[in-house]
Amino acid sequence: MSLIAVIGGLFVFLPEVVLKRWLKPLVAFAAGSLLGGAFFHMLPHAMSKAGPGGPVMLWVVIGFAGFFALDQLLEWHHCHRPPSEHVRPLGPLLLVADGVHNLLGGLAIGSIFTVDIRAGIAAWIAAALHEIPQEIGDFGAIVHAGYSRRRALFYNFLSALTFPLGGIIAYGIGQSIDVHFLIALGAGSFLYIAGADLIPEVKRSERLRETGLRFAFFVLGVALLYAARIFRFG
Repeated sequence: MSLIAVIGGLFVFLPEVVLKRWLKPLVAFAAGSLLGGAFFHMLPHAMSKAGPGGPVMLWVVIGFAGFFALDQLLEWHHCHRPPSEHVRPLGPLLLVADGVHNLLGGLAIGSIFTVDIRAGIAAWIAAALHEIPQEIGDFGAIVHAGYSRRRALFYNFLSALTFPLGGIIAYGIGQSIDVHFLIALGAGSFLYIAGADLIPEVKRSERLRETGLRFAFFVLGVALLYAARIFRFG
């Protein structure tokens, strides 16, 4: 994911007309892929690992609520700063929040790799597709907070290093304990990001053609993750 953070930052240097044209469809594609990853890969694995009567849905709700709380904390911190302080303090908070987000993502996806490598790859692809538009937004916000583009790219890269750290931790504990709860937590986070963050950004458009393009990219994201499931099971 560190490489994805760099790629997302480099997207900001593209011509504005290119970003404006394709960023929203890419966000819709990421939303579809996250939902596909949660429903077609993560939840089935969590349920199969937990067995009948396992508290999978409880962990999904906890994961969803945890990311909602993290999102609200970030919004609250920003809104309750005096106008003169809106710029600099937001940068470190964004980096910390992004680091926590990446750590949790690494834990969730790393736990899937301990169960099924191909399912882990599918979940990683879904997360990576979401990361590109997110990193573009994070990079822009960090630059707005007063950092140079070079420093923003560097700090964004550092915050992304928590993703492989989470994967290593998940792999380590996955050898000794049942990791279904981590997979379910990850599914909850995927559902929150797709439903609360990404879809609201792309559901409104003034032009019917643009609306159709975004929906097509959303369906494509879902379909690709479903195809990955079909391929995995034959």
